[in-house]
Amino acid sequence: MPEKFGAPERAVLIVLVLANRAMPNTELGSQVRLTKPGREKLNKAGLIRTDDTVTPMVHEITDEGITWCLKDLVDGELPPRTPSYARAGFGLLRKLVLHHDARGTLIEVIRSRDLESLIRSVYEELAVEAQDWIRLARIRPRLNGADKGEVDETLVKMMKTGTVHLAPESNTKVLTAEDHAAALRVGSEDLHLVAMEES
Repeated sequence: MPEKFGAPERAVLIVLVLANRAMPNTELGSQVRLTKPGREKLNKAGLIRTDDTVTPMVHEITDEGITWCLKDLVDGELPPRTPSYARAGFGLLRKLVLHHDARGTLIEVIRSRDLESLIRSVYEELAVEAQDWIRLARIRPRLNGADKGEVDETLVKMMKTGTVHLAPESNTKVLTAEDHAAALRVGSEDLHLVAMEES
């Protein structure tokens, strides 16, 4: 590898690859520890971008970071005293990376997102301020063709967390055909609007 990084920095890259989105420092820190020297080193190498103009600061992996991380997963050495179970898991991971790389599907796999994360991301793009009410008719077309039933099931699961709220449009006269088609049916009620608290 052209550049050497310690296990903490390598772990940060893996977490950001898996997240596939910008991640607040507090959320990242709940999984791995990124020190200031480590952060500066990763930024200087162009493997991550850190926005320190906001609080908490936000980190995002770059395309170069993804490439480095995947190469490290295949060619990098595991830290000393890595448990046998972890070594076996990395062996399997290497095979999967090589398999998808040979078929040209690796970036597609890395860039894929679970549906809940995608819904949250689209909501955040559309919301002007925290907990804005956004029409489901604006969100559904941006979900990469996800099946309506699957989206409905995911939205219901998200509602149960207590941080995602769905509601009917009180002024039914403003509802369009798209609003009716996009509505989530819960019991005998059609829900047209969604608001999310910050995760």
